[in-house]
Amino acid sequence: MTRDKIRKIIGAFLLVSLVAMGFSQTIQHYVFIPNQLVLFENQSEQVAIPASTTIQSENENIKLEKGNDTLSIEGKESGDSSMILEMAGLPIKKVDVKVLSDFKVIPGGQSIGVKLNSLGVLVVGHHQIETSKGKQSPGEIAGVQVGDIIKKINGKSIEKMSDVTPFVQEAGRTGDPLDLVLIRDEKEIKTKLIPLKDKNEPSYRIGLYIRDSAAGIGTMTFYHPESKRYGALGHVISDMDTKKPIVVDDGQIIRSTVTSIQKGANGTPGEKHARFSSEKEIIGDISRNSPFGIFGKLSKDMTNGIMDEPMPVALSHQVKEGPAKILTVVDNDEVQLFDIEVVSTVPQKFPATKGMVIKVTDPELLEKTGGIVQGMSGSPIIQDGKIIGAVTHVFVNDPTSGYGVHIEWMLNEAGLDIYEKGSEERKAS
Repeated sequence: MTRDKIRKIIGAFLLVSLVAMGFSQTIQHYVFIPNQLVLFENQSEQVAIPASTTIQSENENIKLEKGNDTLSIEGKESGDSSMILEMAGLPIKKVDVKVLSDFKVIPGGQSIGVKLNSLGVLVVGHHQIETSKGKQSPGEIAGVQVGDIIKKINGKSIEKMSDVTPFVQEAGRTGDPLDLVLIRDEKEIKTKLIPLKDKNEPSYRIGLYIRDSAAGIGTMTFYHPESKRYGALGHVISDMDTKKPIVVDDGQIIRSTVTSIQKGANGTPGEKHARFSSEKEIIGDISRNSPFGIFGKLSKDMTNGIMDEPMPVALSHQVKEGPAKILTVVDNDEVQLFDIEVVSTVPQKFPATKGMVIKVTDPELLEKTGGIVQGMSGSPIIQDGKIIGAVTHVFVNDPTSGYGVHIEWMLNEAGLDIYEKGSEERKAS
């Protein structure tokens, strides 16, 4: 047999062996072990590994404990480390381990009133004016669209609706057009608008319906005791007419009281009915309205009477399917704990709003509300002693179920950087 034939036979044998190894259960097991693990100090992660695996690691910030077919990794001190998984003395896989600084927040569950002031005044519709030439809308003629924000008129900043009237009447008297600066899809647009006089009224009009504020209710999700930063709602607040997110100039959160519940049914979402507290006590500001909720700082401490101690949080990959609980108010001011189930969860690597599907299983809550109702958004979700996320949306055709958002994305939006060792907020405290 020639040397070339022997080489080809050996090569074919090795190729078949490698393919066979690739399909072996043990090798496939290693493939599904993550390349990176992230956990907090004083918390541990369990990883399933083949029984024959040996582990090499010289890092002192993690503690490893191997069972028959599992590996427990405990974070002892924040920092980066790694470990090598070996089989028969051969390195098979490297796993990087990132240990985050211990981090805790206090869960909410309280019903809150929300007052938002937009950045400028929001255009919510066009109005036709009766003129000598027929019905016209000066705003529509000027190209102003529903959802636009009027930021400036004649170079002056516009903060509330009452700021607009003097400019309109002055332009009507002089006949000069108004120089408008609009915000549309985060871009500045300039246009000129000529007010028209309604033939049935003495005043001039711009033919636009505008609004400078919005109000509603929701649920507090968490607050950070050192920095007083909070997160609530779990979803963006949109204008009820334009359906577009409200661009926030400022706002306040106020204590609110649940007065009644409109029970949900298939095809008809339920709703909490609530009123702002009689003293209208402002308990915090609103600096951000994002897809993950509203965020700002508290001016007063809040308690729920059930879980008022700082609690650890879970990263998205640490959330698991199974039993959990939510904190929410369904009567007056009393925060209660109710049973739910995490039906599915996605270990998201990048921020996204719909990270979990949850289902209400608590008989008392189902009897009272039918499941998830409007106003419940932001109710914190608790699993295994950790805050894992917040309720966000109800399924219209199944009010017992809905979506939840992972808590780590809300923390990021609140300016609490859990991935930085000793974030600026914690340093400041």
